[in-house]
Amino acid sequence: MDVKSRHHLRSDAVSEIRETLADRLGVELPGEAFELVELTDSPFDLVLVDGEQHVLYYEDEPFITVRGANAHPPERGVVTVDSGAISFVSDGADVMRPGITEADDGIAEGELVVVAEESHGKALGVGRALVDGSEMVGDSGKVVKSLHHVGDDLYEFAV
Repeated sequence: MDVKSRHHLRSDAVSEIRETLADRLGVELPGEAFELVELTDSPFDLVLVDGEQHVLYYEDEPFITVRGANAHPPERGVVTVDSGAISFVSDGADVMRPGITEADDGIAEGELVVVAEESHGKALGVGRALVDGSEMVGDSGKVVKSLHHVGDDLYEFAV
């Protein structure tokens, strides 16, 4: 991944990011400087908040990164996995029903979600819900498509 362009966001774009994260995740995102980093060879664009990679754009939708979710833990839109799923999710695997201990009932199929581990609540990944949150806990089947995880290129990207 290389930087295609980099520029500061206008106040209306910053407001859109803040409102979206507050509405979807219950995250109040502080920060003075918001800088968009457009990446080549990546499905994501990155937003640096005061120099930290806390927001991403995926398919023109702003969402929190793994680093952002650990800095500003979301209140909603979270899928929690047990300790047995941690290594798989951290390696970029999709999330399967048997590994889920809890999911926000407000999650709708197709929405972006944060995947967190149950012991400490640390974010491990970001994915797209394949079913509603109320249908995530169960015995079999894939329920979250992994998009971004701890240790991936976006997580390790240095600006």
